[in-house]
Amino acid sequence: MLVLTKSAITRLLPIAACIDVMASAMTQTSQRRVTLPLRQFMPVPNTTGRLGLMPGYIAEPARFGLKIVSKYDRPAGSKHGTHVGAVMLFDAAEGLPLALLEGGTLTAIRTAAASGLATRTLARADSTVLGILGCGEEAHMHIPAMLAVRPFSEVLVWGRNIEKAKAFVSHLHLPGGVTARAVASAQEVVGASDVVCTTTSAATPILEGAWIKPGTHLNLVGSAVATTAEVDSTCVQRSRFYVDYREAALAQAGELLNAIKAGVVTPEHIVGEIGEVLINKIPGRRTADEITVYKSLGISAQDLAAADYVYTAARAQNIGLDINLST
Repeated sequence: MLVLTKSAITRLLPIAACIDVMASAMTQTSQRRVTLPLRQFMPVPNTTGRLGLMPGYIAEPARFGLKIVSKYDRPAGSKHGTHVGAVMLFDAAEGLPLALLEGGTLTAIRTAAASGLATRTLARADSTVLGILGCGEEAHMHIPAMLAVRPFSEVLVWGRNIEKAKAFVSHLHLPGGVTARAVASAQEVVGASDVVCTTTSAATPILEGAWIKPGTHLNLVGSAVATTAEVDSTCVQRSRFYVDYREAALAQAGELLNAIKAGVVTPEHIVGEIGEVLINKIPGRRTADEITVYKSLGISAQDLAAADYVYTAARAQNIGLDINLST
């Protein structure tokens, strides 16, 4: 069994390659060639923390495994980041462990890559202005993912603290021809952007649907439980709403559940899964003026596909600590 650290995963899982890995994962998900129990959380007594468990199986390659996530309240800029945990990967044919991977980096890369896939699938081809709401790890990872799929020339960044947003922008390494600036108003960012990524830890909406201009694509990333939402019900109502996995969205997508509770949409408002667009089961964007939304909850099929990609590359390049569990 290989043990693979943050540095190994960063080296072996480039964002552009991971977008294609996510395409395979999401296609298999919509073909139901996966087993995806819903994410479970266990409170950690005497703390604000929770233990998250995400088991799953994918058919190609035949792998199963488990992601273990530690969810604690951490201050902005914590050296531990927002994703703390590990992914255990098994070979399904013999049930043997293949790898133990640092989970934070894997999660951050695959989450941004899934948004990149959704953007490649749904956003207008002529999108040139990217809006990022949030200044954390996921915001940082989403920028190269977006640049990998659309010809953005400008990146607008908003955070609750404008100084932190400015500091975030100052540390970006952008390709030639792409500029970035911090913006004090989330409304200004949304109104000017062709693609918007919400990557915050907000429990209540920081984006109002009335701000969105026709033709925008949005990736809703930061909220992953039923009790939190980054956008309001108007945003959900105005959009063609796509998800990663329908069953998870109906149980855990706070933005959608709020809109259903408010009576402005029904569960049928979900147009479909990204994988269903990829296999031509449902249409994606139909007109230049449509507002499209991808609600990202994150599923274990994504973790397992990314983990296998890293494991295969590590074996080929002789990277990682090899542990013999039988001795």
